[in-house]
Amino acid sequence: MRRAAGGLAALVFAMCMRGGSGSAHAAEQIPPAATQEAQQIFNSRCTMCHGAAGKGDGPAAAALKPQPRDLSDPAWQKSVTDQQIEQIIVGGGPAVGKSPLMPANADLRTKPDVVRALVVLVRNLGRTS
Repeated sequence: MRRAAGGLAALVFAMCMRGGSGSAHAAEQIPPAATQEAQQIFNSRCTMCHGAAGKGDGPAAAALKPQPRDLSDPAWQKSVTDQQIEQIIVGGGPAVGKSPLMPANADLRTKPDVVRALVVLVRNLGRTS
């Protein structure tokens, strides 16, 4: 799992730096430290429910109703904007009328580069499915 996460971090960093992910945020320069912090946050906060590949199959997922979103689902990827993903990351499920089981990450309100890097990470999950 660590190897996959490290590879994902490298992919996110490369996509951020060359601006080629298709996401509006990917064209922006995201500092490497923000990309690294975003990967650490994803690993520590998101994988428990969404899983390492974002498929909604993390170790805590079985106990959750509704089940965590499959972030790699192409239909979902097309249905949301980067701004909506940012809102979900920072405000949690209730911020967008979804499950209160998706917690807010209010500490990220003051870290826009990290939030942008998380959006790129989530967008890249849709490319690896």
